[in-house]
Amino acid sequence: MIHYTLLCEAEHEFEGWFRSSADFDAQVADGLVACPVCGSTSVTRGLMAPNVQSGRAREERAETTKRQTVMLPDQAQKMMLEALREIRKKVTENATYVGDRFAEEARRMHYGEVEHQGIWGEATSEEASSLSDEGIEFQPLPGLPEDRN
Repeated sequence: MIHYTLLCEAEHEFEGWFRSSADFDAQVADGLVACPVCGSTSVTRGLMAPNVQSGRAREERAETTKRQTVMLPDQAQKMMLEALREIRKKVTENATYVGDRFAEEARRMHYGEVEHQGIWGEATSEEASSLSDEGIEFQPLPGLPEDRN
């Protein structure tokens, strides 16, 4: 697995793990890598420092790894997807869907024009950036593989 520091077009920095450089390139090309802050799929790799270890450090790491339970990537991925599905299900069942009025409704709540409540809907990258600039807290719903079908 390769660990990358990633940057979106709005310069939000986040991390990602990929099986290979080609896997990263393919996922980005398919729009599967999205910024957790603004949802942008225009993502590039950031600068990274190489992980160079001495022989002794390598031996110590190997010994530590022997003692740890390792979860296979496929198992971890399945568990992560199920957790994301559960989060999304709870939000959509317990919050009000406001469609493309999400940014407008979030602002109205933030500025005290309406009572605070859970909402969900759609916002453009520009709207999300503007909400963030105004200090309005929100989180994008996790994207799931079945959303891209």
